[in-house]
Amino acid sequence: MPEAQLVEPDVRFITDVMRAGGGDLKKCYQCATCSVVCTLSPEDAPFPRKQMIRAQWGLKGRLMADPAIWLCHNCGDCTTHCPRGAKPGEVFGALRNEAIQHFAFPGFLGPLLSRPAGLFALLMTGALIFGLLALAGPMGASSPAATEHAFEFANLYPLWVIETFFFSLSGLILVAFLAGMARFVSALRVSGADGPILAGLVPAAVDIMTHARFAKCGQERGRYIGHLATFWGFLGLAGVSTVVGFATMFGVMHTPLPQSNVLKILGNLSGAVAIVGVLLLLADRLRDPVKRAASTYFDWFFVWTLSGVIGTGALIQFLRLAQATPWMYVWYFVHLVLIFALFVSAPYTKFAHVAYRTVAMAASSRK
Repeated sequence: MPEAQLVEPDVRFITDVMRAGGGDLKKCYQCATCSVVCTLSPEDAPFPRKQMIRAQWGLKGRLMADPAIWLCHNCGDCTTHCPRGAKPGEVFGALRNEAIQHFAFPGFLGPLLSRPAGLFALLMTGALIFGLLALAGPMGASSPAATEHAFEFANLYPLWVIETFFFSLSGLILVAFLAGMARFVSALRVSGADGPILAGLVPAAVDIMTHARFAKCGQERGRYIGHLATFWGFLGLAGVSTVVGFATMFGVMHTPLPQSNVLKILGNLSGAVAIVGVLLLLADRLRDPVKRAASTYFDWFFVWTLSGVIGTGALIQFLRLAQATPWMYVWYFVHLVLIFALFVSAPYTKFAHVAYRTVAMAASSRK
């Protein structure tokens, strides 16, 4: 005879999920249409039917440790075919939001950065940091260095200061990511997801980089191009920035790079690809009234912040070429504040999907 289990619903969790985009959760009456039509749902562990009932019951512990919420790519087939309009895809998006907050390290940053107040605090912190650095820099100190190289951003902040700051910040963000992943892996193991994570990381990463599962989506196939372009554009920008950062720190190259430089061309191309991807994603949500109504702050945060970073980056490049001081310094300051916001928020926003999804896919792989 099966052992009886005590079910303790978490009412607050149910409310949080509904507020985070899963507002139609209670409409589900367990017909299983969603699991039948989902092209990504495995036969031996189908979703999202089981996860929908667990969410209705507020079984937070089981859901946070369930890799299925990350195997879902919100293709939209389940939402389109749901006879009750329960929108399982949006519910899963809300569950991913809750999972990121649940495993966040430090714990307070997850909930804080999931609200507009968190963005305001982040921007003000960045503005304060770069304001103080500017006052202590060449221009703030009225140093002769400010006029040695006209129209260079190093006149506002010495390059070694900026590079040291952002590389140090990247180290802290990496620690936050690894701590969150460690908590997630521990929960996965308790839940029974026993796939070989280390061995499964490479095939999972290849799947992520090619967006192979996105390509299988039916109803929302158009999202594939938008996501792929945003992913590779951002990856290109990150790669170029890292290489240039190290090279300038060790004196291998001097910035600003000429427009004909390979790294400059690659950076500009990556920025263009990323902005095209972002515009496709924005258009996809804005033109659909149902998606637009279901979208939350969490859905928009990463896209708008990334757009701000790319947009201001293109603008300051134009202003420098036009020798438009002091505006190029003003927008350079804004650009750095937005990069700071993008970096610090990375483990707590949709950017973190890449890490959680990769680990979940590896843990769910067959031995």
